[in-house]
Amino acid sequence: MKNLLEHVEAAIRERKLFRRGERILVAVSGGVDSMVLLRALVALARGQDWKLTVAHFNHQLRGRASDGDELFVKRAATALGLRCLTERGAVKSIAKERGISIEMAARELRHKFLADAARQTGSRMIALAHHADDQVELFFLRLFRGAGGEGMAGMKWSNVSPANSNIKLVRPLLDVSKIEIEQAAREAKIKFRTDASNACRDILRNRIRHDLLPQLRRGFQPALDKAVLRVMDLVGEESEAVAALARQWLRARKPGAFARLSVAVQRRVIQLQLREGKLPEEFDGVEFLRCFPNREFNLDVARSVARDAAGRLHFRWLTKAGFKSGLKKIWLRAESGAAEFGGVKLNWRITKRVARGKIARQPGRELFEADRVGRKITLRHWQPGDRFQPIGMTRAVKLQDLFVNLKIPKARRHELVVAVAEGGEIFWVEGTRIGEAFKLTGATRRALIWRWWR
Repeated sequence: MKNLLEHVEAAIRERKLFRRGERILVAVSGGVDSMVLLRALVALARGQDWKLTVAHFNHQLRGRASDGDELFVKRAATALGLRCLTERGAVKSIAKERGISIEMAARELRHKFLADAARQTGSRMIALAHHADDQVELFFLRLFRGAGGEGMAGMKWSNVSPANSNIKLVRPLLDVSKIEIEQAAREAKIKFRTDASNACRDILRNRIRHDLLPQLRRGFQPALDKAVLRVMDLVGEESEAVAALARQWLRARKPGAFARLSVAVQRRVIQLQLREGKLPEEFDGVEFLRCFPNREFNLDVARSVARDAAGRLHFRWLTKAGFKSGLKKIWLRAESGAAEFGGVKLNWRITKRVARGKIARQPGRELFEADRVGRKITLRHWQPGDRFQPIGMTRAVKLQDLFVNLKIPKARRHELVVAVAEGGEIFWVEGTRIGEAFKLTGATRRALIWRWWR
């Protein structure tokens, strides 16, 4: 364990992953990787004055075993004198309801829980236990899916949370092998849980781990992991260079001709614009937009996009009967401001944390956590497929279902204005409740005071 501690401490110091006195949320599944990470951070926290909190998400996919993992993590946290936050998610039902894979539903629910837990504890950092073997497996997963340079580069030591751009995901074990982690667990006699599903060959990652990689190491390259990690590093650096050129072109007041950019930079320019709009970045769509200016590409049943000759993307709602198109983007750069859209007038003000009860609730006035909303918001009307998680509800529902439950007349529904946060999530629907994820909490640092009227 001593060798691993020294290695992790050096990685954190050299890459400046955590500051002294940092509040850190440690994601713990109960498996050997996360338990070793937890013990390592506890040992290092004493000298760095870190404030640690444990977080565990129960996916409810393995019945009693999942509940056993949750109980195990709670007890482990208690034994270490740490607070433990847990949450359960109906992953299977959410996946079925939304028509997505169980893996995708689990990932979205888990990241949302972790981001909410980080906000609740005032943590800016979430520590994850991804390690070097995970990187190698990810390389082949993405290779089989035809990923580009950015995807083939794998996970980064730190990146923003997909659920909250103000929170970072940090991976202190990213260059530590599974063998080293297991050795540290044996040396320190760290107890952990074993997930039986990791042996299931129905999951592609498991087939890569148990079948493909051993065969490649045995029959082709004994130093496979080292070679793959080197390739990922090289591809990542080159991908970042392309991204830097694309960002520079997008920021320029008078950028050069799009047609004269290299193909790699053209693709990244389009990809970054799609990403900013929280839209799919699949290769076929990117390539269509790159090759065919002024021709629309349907992103889904509700939206289309086209590229003009200058290289800029233009999005359009494919409105159904009764649905209204149009939107307005607002930058919350100043401490206060005003806007108008769809017949609704808005005044907003950002202030330091507001004590609960200090500002009485009034019609036409709402309070949100400013850092969760972000600096750039979008005002628009209800569109097909919109989902919203009202305050007090445990999960998002279709806006149409919410309108039906609130007995809002059909004609009125299409007039209502909704506000979308920088992260792409609806945080306000005119005349209804605010979004659960955007309410003020004990960890709120800044409040967005939102006044509206017609």
